[in-house]
Amino acid sequence: MEKITKDIGILILRLSAGGLMLVHGLPKLMKFFADGPIQFADPLGVGVTFSLILAIFSEVVCAIFILLGLKTKLASIPLAITMFVAAFMVHANDPWKVKEKAVFYMLVYIALFFTGSGKYSVDNSLGKS
Repeated sequence: MEKITKDIGILILRLSAGGLMLVHGLPKLMKFFADGPIQFADPLGVGVTFSLILAIFSEVVCAIFILLGLKTKLASIPLAITMFVAAFMVHANDPWKVKEKAVFYMLVYIALFFTGSGKYSVDNSLGKS
């Protein structure tokens, strides 16, 4: 029974963290294809376009992988890094209240890195969990 509840807990964590992050990523994807100049933060100094591409990769592609339970450990790394950058670089001078959401997401992705995708995942169905 304990194993079942653990796997259900990981499933809930994956679905909520992946789905909610996708809500943040899809507007960035739309912004990338919009007309006009790209306006986006460049906290790493790699240019606004590449910064936006990195955010889209993390918040859309990796979020979908988390949702599916496909390469969850690997997909959680860019997401944790993106949330670290958001909290401590983009919002470095903002109050804790502004940083808190990004820090929380970062901790969830770190937890998923350690737990993996769980029983109810594509990885598990492929025998790679």
